[in-house]
Amino acid sequence: MNFHTRKWIKPEDLNPNGSLFGGSLLKWIDEEAAIYAICQLENSKVVTKYMSEINFVSSAKLGEIIEMGITATDFGTTSLTMCCEVRNKITKNSILTIDKIVFVNMNENGEPTPHGKTEIKYMKA
Repeated sequence: MNFHTRKWIKPEDLNPNGSLFGGSLLKWIDEEAAIYAICQLENSKVVTKYMSEINFVSSAKLGEIIEMGITATDFGTTSLTMCCEVRNKITKNSILTIDKIVFVNMNENGEPTPHGKTEIKYMKA
């Protein structure tokens, strides 16, 4: 799994317990997964269809840097399935895992449409 996006945990990201608010983390994951799906399917019209169980393994604290990793695991006719891990950048300790995130490829009318992709496309810098 490649870890590309990093976030610095700031005061506005914290819950009342002083750790990273899960809702903020899920927002970041959904955005990262959407960007990944857009790049893989080469279509900016994708939507989140499903997220499996979200496993919060540990917490992140103020000032820590986290990184998000997403990898495609399956290409359906109109969908792309991915898995995700979020970990502490420095310690590499896992913070969260999601086994399955499904995005659907949409046409200009907002209807699921075949994407024709069958394997991960690696972007060149």
